[in-house]
Amino acid sequence: MNGELEKIKQLLVAGETDEAISLLTDFIDKNPSSDEAFFLLGNAWRKKENWESALNNYRQAMDLNPDSPAKHAYKMAIDILNFYNKDMFNQ
Repeated sequence: MNGELEKIKQLLVAGETDEAISLLTDFIDKNPSSDEAFFLLGNAWRKKENWESALNNYRQAMDLNPDSPAKHAYKMAIDILNFYNKDMFNQ
């Protein structure tokens, strides 16, 4: 199980986001209680700037494990979105 996630982490670092998303989706189908997989999937969607999917996956990771690093990632994503949205009104 961890070997699969390590491979996926390497894909994310290498910028192979679409492949990582595909593998994570399959992984989660088989391991629906893996908060780490949901966290990684949130990171992958964030890299693609799909904020809704990123936040949903971070929330799922936090539901499974309240101490997940997704908690910090979720807050960071919300802060980024709040910053972007405020700037839109200042143009």
